[in-house]
Amino acid sequence: MSENLIIGCVTMAVGLAFQCVFVSLLFTILLNLEKRLLINATLFGMSSLLITVMLALLAGNLLQMTLWAGVFFACGEFTDFATAFYHSVVNFSTLGYGDVVMSEQRRLLGALEAVNGVLMFGLTTGFLFAILWAVLDREWDRRVHESGKSGP
Repeated sequence: MSENLIIGCVTMAVGLAFQCVFVSLLFTILLNLEKRLLINATLFGMSSLLITVMLALLAGNLLQMTLWAGVFFACGEFTDFATAFYHSVVNFSTLGYGDVVMSEQRRLLGALEAVNGVLMFGLTTGFLFAILWAVLDREWDRRVHESGKSGP
């Protein structure tokens, strides 16, 4: 069991590092766009921004799922990577279909991946909310200054 905890915790740490890099790069890019006033609060602008951010964060999550699949495959749980990846996506998203299962010896890894997935989807949701809030707040300030009024 301790071997699985170590493998799982190391995999989670590497996955978290991936997602932190993705979020940091995305944040830097968004700051540059915001400084150039290339992000606007129109329907198209907000939709484009949120879709882009969601796809970038999804790429980070898919990278983590691939990492977990590699761990499952390396541990000999699956004979092909496609099945390992499918199982990883089911675990990470906490669907838990149960149609493909790991051995009793390694099943703790699946539970640890589910914990990792919950944390990463929470991070994704929080980051999306922060981006949306920042753009709406900037737009509110801009409109208030244009109208010459103070807050609500």
